[in-house]
Amino acid sequence: MISRGEDVEAQALKNRGWSISAIARHLGRDPKTIRDYLSGKRTAGVRRSSVPDPLEPYRAYLVERFADNAHIWASALFDEVVALGYGHSYVSFARQLRLAELRPHCEACAGVTGRETIEIDHPSGEEIQWDWFHRRAPWGGTANVLLGSLSHSGRMRGVLAERVDQAHLVEAMDAVMRRLGGTTRIWRTDRLATVIVPGSADVQASFVPVAKHYGAIVEPCPPRRGNRKGVVEAAVRFACGRWWRTMAATSPVEAQVSLDRFCATTADARLRPPGALEDPPADGSRPRWPSVAELADAELLLALPATPYPATVEILAPVAADASVAFRGNRYSVPPGLAGLEMQLRHRLGSATLEIRSPAGVLLGHHRLAPAGSGALVRSAEHRVALEAVVLSAFTSANPCERKGNFPPGKAARAEADKLLADLGPEVLVDLSAYAELIETPVLAVGSDDEAVGA
Repeated sequence: MISRGEDVEAQALKNRGWSISAIARHLGRDPKTIRDYLSGKRTAGVRRSSVPDPLEPYRAYLVERFADNAHIWASALFDEVVALGYGHSYVSFARQLRLAELRPHCEACAGVTGRETIEIDHPSGEEIQWDWFHRRAPWGGTANVLLGSLSHSGRMRGVLAERVDQAHLVEAMDAVMRRLGGTTRIWRTDRLATVIVPGSADVQASFVPVAKHYGAIVEPCPPRRGNRKGVVEAAVRFACGRWWRTMAATSPVEAQVSLDRFCATTADARLRPPGALEDPPADGSRPRWPSVAELADAELLLALPATPYPATVEILAPVAADASVAFRGNRYSVPPGLAGLEMQLRHRLGSATLEIRSPAGVLLGHHRLAPAGSGALVRSAEHRVALEAVVLSAFTSANPCERKGNFPPGKAARAEADKLLADLGPEVLVDLSAYAELIETPVLAVGSDDEAVGA
């Protein structure tokens, strides 16, 4: 290995017309070494490893795999080469793969990643950006969280939803905006099928009344331009990293309380750099960075309607043994005799009632909603009377049956058994005496012969 200074000197001497042999004599090096450095095969200051490259036997295989798919994950390739005999760690494999530069350049993706970017100016109170994120919930199932973020200040609020259909989306958007304190002129979303017609930039006909109800303009992101709503995507990354991974909640209600607390404290306490066009302080000190809460409090948002858009939220819930169904942390009664069936629960946003319908859509009853997560059991008077009648009719004072006693067949059972045996016909008897004589006779004969020989 030669030093970087010797490499610079060798290159300068070559530019003057010196031969490789002359340069080698001048530097006291081997000509082959000088030739390798001047040709670029070796790099000055980097010692060549004396250990054979463990990736070399798999180079041809990796080249072919990258020809199949230039974006295949290194972890997937690691699993494949381990099965082929690679014996080093994944960290070593990833480093060797990166140094070997085997992954081909993808021109189609080069226009998306690594391109020039510029900050997008977001006027105060102009835009809210929306996005879902989904995670496996500790209480079972999937947690669907809708985040809404003000583009100017970055203030974020989130709501958990049971499903991601349009009715639940409208309900979650209304809840987020009421937590933000108002709405904006523009709603920016990605190309959600519940908002935007797939394959176009048109708003769904069923979502148009929602936007009119709140006085907002829906603007979808252009195709393959995810950073156009980078504010909410940064909020999603922040919420997943700082809240979701450390959240200690065992139910959706607890998770919602935790998310509200996180957004109002940790998220609002983030600092934002001052505008690029603002003049620095005259004394040369570092300019003060405002917090998200300070910027958001200065935003003027549009007032929200008194009631949410009247979308109908519908979910399916099974009937428990106590003739009740669960809905958002509470239980509501149904007529008795329906245990195990799935009922349709319908709630119209803005109303305070819950409709319970049969699988065929027949209205079975309606209840006044209890506060979400209160653990209340709401049972109507008629359902209580009917359930009490069913329970009392099934009540008995008789002793329970003996489960460990001896119960041989009775007279009637034995009589029936005799009838069954009679139908089988007479019992077949086999006389085995002939077989016994046949077996014993040769033994006796052999014994008599032995006695004769002995005599």
